[in-house]
Amino acid sequence: MISIVDAVALSWFAFCWLGYAYLCDQSERGGQALMRKVHVHREEWMRETVRRDNRIVDSALVNNLMRGVSFFASTTILILGGLLTVLGYGERAIEITADLPLARQTTREIWEFKLFLLIAIFFYGFFKFTWSLRQYIVLSILIGAAPAPGASADREEVFVRRASRISSYAGDEFIRGVRAYYFGIAAVTWFIQPWVFMAVTTLVVAVLYWRDFHSPTLSAIRGQGPA
Repeated sequence: MISIVDAVALSWFAFCWLGYAYLCDQSERGGQALMRKVHVHREEWMRETVRRDNRIVDSALVNNLMRGVSFFASTTILILGGLLTVLGYGERAIEITADLPLARQTTREIWEFKLFLLIAIFFYGFFKFTWSLRQYIVLSILIGAAPAPGASADREEVFVRRASRISSYAGDEFIRGVRAYYFGIAAVTWFIQPWVFMAVTTLVVAVLYWRDFHSPTLSAIRGQGPA
């Protein structure tokens, strides 16, 4: 049976992840986040696309984005394979983790529960990355079907709205997948101590918050000076 301190640590982890996801994706405050500010530049990109006769540059940009997403998707598959392999060597893995500094003794059932949490996190990340990749494929098709320069303003505006929204959706899914990596790193520390787990989870949220809402990159996107 899971101990009270482990239950508290797991609840704190869930609260931090879900709370931060709500802050960035659903709340009014999330409109000030880095990726929300980037959406304006996605629209500008698509407006420039319809003015160009040659769209090789746009295709290359989408391919670069897809390569980044593909890298994470492939890496996640390798991580999942490793975690599933570890699941088959439970006793030996428990002995190794028990030798870690500050590690506390645990039962096989609790150890496997922690491992299944990690597997679930990276499965979630894999689905986010692959969905992002599919949406970037849709974006590349839309760019291929973009109206030629000189088309009607209405047609151009429909393309810009449609393509920029798909680009933002794909980017948002990619960020959610990367966020899973951050929280996956925090979840690894649960094998050591639940207090360490809570501390690292809090640190992850602090790092994510700073990068999304107070980083020099956000200031540059806003056209401001260094933060």
